[in-house]
Parts: sequence; C-alpha cells; structure tokens
Amino acid sequence: MPKKNTSATLPEEATAPASFEAAMEELSVLVAQMEAGDLPLEKSVIAYQRGSELIKYCASQLDKVEQQVKVLEAGMLKPFNVDNDEELA
Repeated sequence: MPKKNTSATLPEEATAPASFEAAMEELSVLVAQMEAGDLPLEKSVIAYQRGSELIKYCASQLDKVEQQVKVLEAGMLKPFNVDNDEELA
C-alpha cells in the first residue's frame, strides 16, 4: 500500500481550520499517520504540535457553542439526572 503524501497535512503552512469538522478531520489524519509510523521523527513532532493547536481550536469552538446553547435556553440548562428520568417513567 503506497504511503500518502504527508506534507499536505503537516503544519508547515498551517492556518486556522475552516471549521470544527475540518479541524477534527485534520486531527484524525495526523493521529492515523503518527500511529502508523508514517512520519519521520521531526515531522512527528510538528504533527504533535499541530494536533495540540487543533485540539485547542476544537475546545474553543465547543465552548462557544455551549455558550450559545445556554443563551438560547435562557440559562435554564440543568444537569442530566438519571434518577429523575426513572421517576417520570
């Protein structure tokens, strides 16, 4: 099986991801390449750094969405409680 060209997925020309989904896809590719041992050591370090950036970006996006949901729900979000659901049944 031929190896993929890894230069397109490494952060030498890293930019902000276009979306949460794009960041997750890029992160998935980086992880797969690192796990498969497709990258030399230097590129593995660069891929790890890019992965860290992508994780921070995704966490930030999730925080923003969580805040938007709280606004939409007028701050009425409550923790999920299994006991209350069983009582309702």
